[in-house]
Amino acid sequence: MSKTLIVIAGATGSGKTDLSINIALHYHAPIISTDSRQFYRGIPIGTAQPDTEQLQAVEHHFIASHDLTQDFNCGAYEQEALQRIEELFQKHDFVVAVGGSGLYIKALCEGMDDLPEVDAALREQLMNDMKQHGVDAMAERLRSLDPAYYEVVDRKNPARVLRALEVCIGTGMPYSSLRTGEKRTRPFNIIKIATDMDRALLYERIDRRVDIMIEQGLEQEARSVYHLRKLNSLQTVGYREFFDYFDGTISREEAIELIKRNSRRYAKRQLTWFRRDTEFEWFNPSEKEKIIEYIDAKVCELK
Repeated sequence: MSKTLIVIAGATGSGKTDLSINIALHYHAPIISTDSRQFYRGIPIGTAQPDTEQLQAVEHHFIASHDLTQDFNCGAYEQEALQRIEELFQKHDFVVAVGGSGLYIKALCEGMDDLPEVDAALREQLMNDMKQHGVDAMAERLRSLDPAYYEVVDRKNPARVLRALEVCIGTGMPYSSLRTGEKRTRPFNIIKIATDMDRALLYERIDRRVDIMIEQGLEQEARSVYHLRKLNSLQTVGYREFFDYFDGTISREEAIELIKRNSRRYAKRQLTWFRRDTEFEWFNPSEKEKIIEYIDAKVCELK
């Protein structure tokens, strides 16, 4: 247990990427992404992947590493990421994990339940139903099959709703009944940091970030993957809204405003998720020295 994984989490737009690079440089550590969309190639703008300068400053893993057509779920990520971390710890005492996808951070730190695989035809059917009827209608369907999970799931997250539905239908059992919640032990120490700032400032940063993405060519990027719009990897903020604009159901201006609104709502859900985990210590992302002091103290405590 002499190796340490430093987890940096927080809401979208809260300064995680810059902080992670500063922390990684201080501890001579590589970075592994825990962002559920930055894994995919071809969508660097909408997923806010680190830029060329940032990628050159620190060794990164799980950035643009998988094809959009791959179904890279939490279970697959857990296996691949743990193997990669084991390899990285052969050369480094520290590894930094950064991202805002709470379920992927949970998979990395605690493990996921061994849920059964489902039929590919069922998954495709449900994805088509999602596209035709929307996530709200599918969430209502989930409520009839598993009211307990319906109460706790992020009902605006298509991937979460879809996964629960396919397990319910494929097994004939409530998804919630198959979730054990048992934590798996890891052969390394884990220190969890979360970024925090005034909510109004965070929302301003998110709106500005969307404007920058538009300037960088988010619309063109969305058009380049429009033919793949049914893929699970593209059921995310920034693409769904532009797809609706391309379909003619909303205007371009409405699409941009919806991206901002939905990004702010996503940030709120992220903060709610991370605050439920009492292992996180919260800092303003500008407090680099204070964060390093905290990490050093925790390392000594864990020895």
